[in-house]
Amino acid sequence: MPSLRDIRRRIRSIRNTAKITKAMELVAASRLRRAQMRVTASRPYANAMRALMAELGGIAPSGGEALHPLLIQREVRNVGVLLVTPDRGLAGALNTNVIRRGTEVILENERADGHTVQVVTVGRKGQDFLARRGRNLLGTFTGIVDRVRYDDVIPIARVIMDSFISGSIDRAVLVYPRFVSTLTQRPDVVQLLPIERPQTPERTQSQERRLDYIFEPDPESILQQLLPRYIEVLIYQAILETAASFFSAQMVAMRNATDNANDLVESLSLTYNKVRQANITREVTEIASAAEAMAASNKR
Repeated sequence: MPSLRDIRRRIRSIRNTAKITKAMELVAASRLRRAQMRVTASRPYANAMRALMAELGGIAPSGGEALHPLLIQREVRNVGVLLVTPDRGLAGALNTNVIRRGTEVILENERADGHTVQVVTVGRKGQDFLARRGRNLLGTFTGIVDRVRYDDVIPIARVIMDSFISGSIDRAVLVYPRFVSTLTQRPDVVQLLPIERPQTPERTQSQERRLDYIFEPDPESILQQLLPRYIEVLIYQAILETAASFFSAQMVAMRNATDNANDLVESLSLTYNKVRQANITREVTEIASAAEAMAASNKR
């Protein structure tokens, strides 16, 4: 049976840990509100850009050639994967789920005939995981998930776009944790390049008609400005989703850790009282036995 001193030491240590996890929960909750506001505010713009690019992506001149290098459809031999993860842990199963999904995407493409995969990571957790497994990374970016600015996204998008235009990758996909709610964060996979129209077989014939656009000054000039911005917006949105997912997962994880610590303190307090009562009973029994022995000795 453990000593009273050991139990008191464990209770004191667990209470200190509970104070730390409670503070981390409060900090994550305050930062979650701001991150959730940024995600909610940016989603309409990102969705509108995605819908517009889906319509414009299929537009081609009479020769049938793509109007921009980012629209070129090539035979896929080299795949680029952009994996977005948080920089820190203590967020439950969030990092594990995202990295597992990213690993599945990488292995699925590597198993395809003649495919090679190049990976770009945003966030320290994904970088460390792939580096430990000896994978060479095309690019790594850390320290931007918690306080992302739009300017921080431009170099990331440039690495992906330059690799696609140069032909070193023929397709680029984005893997990130999508923020659904405070309790739910779902790993999502989105194709970045080439930009293509989404497949919606349930659409009716009247809905399938194409919109007629009037380009001013010309389609090439407009797409030259819009397409890089579109890729940047998708990556920026993914990083915002990752930040909101991280803070929500961390808040829930720290709340559970605090509750578990309090439950453990209660259990140890009960054990402490039982050990203390057992010691008192043993001491009383020893005193009573000694008194009886002395009384019997005096009678003799």
